[in-house]
Amino acid sequence: MVRGKSGTEFSLSQKKVHVRLPKSTCQTAQLDFVGEIAIRACFLGFVFGCGLLLSFSQSSWSHFGWYMCSLSLFHYSEYLVTAVNNPKSLSLDSFLLNHSLEYTVAAVSSWIEFTVENYFWPEMKQLTWLSVTGLLMVIFGECLRKAAMFTAGSNFNHVVQNEKSETHTLVTSGVYAWCRHPSYVGWFYWSIGTQVMLCNPICGVAYALTVWRFFRDRTEEEEISLIHFFGEEYLDYKKKVPTGLPFIKGVKVEL
Repeated sequence: MVRGKSGTEFSLSQKKVHVRLPKSTCQTAQLDFVGEIAIRACFLGFVFGCGLLLSFSQSSWSHFGWYMCSLSLFHYSEYLVTAVNNPKSLSLDSFLLNHSLEYTVAAVSSWIEFTVENYFWPEMKQLTWLSVTGLLMVIFGECLRKAAMFTAGSNFNHVVQNEKSETHTLVTSGVYAWCRHPSYVGWFYWSIGTQVMLCNPICGVAYALTVWRFFRDRTEEEEISLIHFFGEEYLDYKKKVPTGLPFIKGVKVEL
C-alpha cells in the first residue's frame, strides 16, 4: 500500500506504476556494464598471457602456467558461451569469478600448496606424465561442459531454476543422451584435473571429495525441479540415462 501526497492510498497490485529513466542514465549504466566486462576480460587475458609465458619457461613453474591458461580460459568461455546461447541470463556473474567463497578458498589453497611444495620439493612438480594426464582431464572436462551448454542452448543457466519458463524444454539429445548432467560431469573432471596437472596431492584428494559432494547435492536439487517441470517425461529419461557422475544416481523417487 502506498500513500500519495494528498493522503490518498492505492495498491501497487491494482495500479501499474511506470517509471521511465532518463536516457542519459540508461546509457551510463550500459557503459558501466560494458566497462566491467572489459575489465574482467582484460584481466583473464592477462592471466592467460602470463600462463603462456610460464608454460614455455624451463622451470618448475611451467605446469603452473598450464593451470593459469586453463583457469582463465574456463572463466572467459563461460561468459562467452552464455552470451551466445542465453543472452537474457547474461550478467557479470556469468564469468563465475565470484562463484562462491568456497570456490575462492579452494583455488587459493591449491596455489599455496603448489608454491610450498615447489619450494621444498621442486622435483614433485616436474612429473610431466602426471601433469599431461591432468591436462587431458581438463581438456576433456572443458569440452564436455561447453558441448552441454551449446546443446542445451537457452535452457542452460548457471543458477538452478525453481520456476519453469515458457521456453524451457527437456533436452535429451547430443551429450545429454550419454548422461543427464554433462555440464556437471565436465566441471567435475575439469576441477580434479587442475590439481592432477599441478601435482597437488593434498588438494587433489580434497577437490575430489568436495566436488563430488557438491554435485551430489546439486543434482538432487536440480532433479527435484526437473521432475516438477516435466513429470513422467523426466522420470522416463532418468531411468534410461545415468547422471554421468561416479556413484551419484540423483534424487530418489518413491512411487
